Amino acid sequence: MSDPSILAALTARLALLSSISFGGFPTVLPDVRHFVVVAHGWVTDQEFTNYFALAQSIPGPNMILMMSFVGWKVWGLPGALASAAATFGPPCTIYFASYSLWDRFRDARWQETVRRGLVPVTIGLVIASGTVMARAADVDWQAAAVTIAAATLMLSTRLNPLWMLLAGGTLGGLGLL
Repeated sequence: MSDPSILAALTARLALLSSISFGGFPTVLPDVRHFVVVAHGWVTDQEFTNYFALAQSIPGPNMILMMSFVGWKVWGLPGALASAAATFGPPCTIYFASYSLWDRFRDARWQETVRRGLVPVTIGLVIASGTVMARAADVDWQAAAVTIAAATLMLSTRLNPLWMLLAGGTLGGLGLL
């Protein structure tokens, strides 16, 4: 894809979404997926899910990496660089400015109310993102069974999520998923 308007549209959307992503970029994954998979068809559901899985398996700024994969697919190296910058640039600027204000009013009573109000919003957005990613990954009954089993284990035990990642990677590597 060589049309510069495609890169501009992707970058603008990622910059907007990263600016409103309470609780981190995963909270806006449903909209990112809709934009790049459903609305524009730049990547497939399977590619989007694979990018997410790969980014989650690597330590570091995983959502910046994931959006770089999407940008690479859409517009090559310039797309990867622009997508990465759009993912971390706006929130870093907003965080820096808001922290200065937050610190200035650190003893204000309204801060606790704001914190308490953001917790359920963030939890809901993370759950919505997990639901969208699970639905995109569940392409057949085996994948759906693994998702249900992993969710059940995670909700009913204190099992480290890395074990789920290892099990899923092993099943996928053996061609069972």
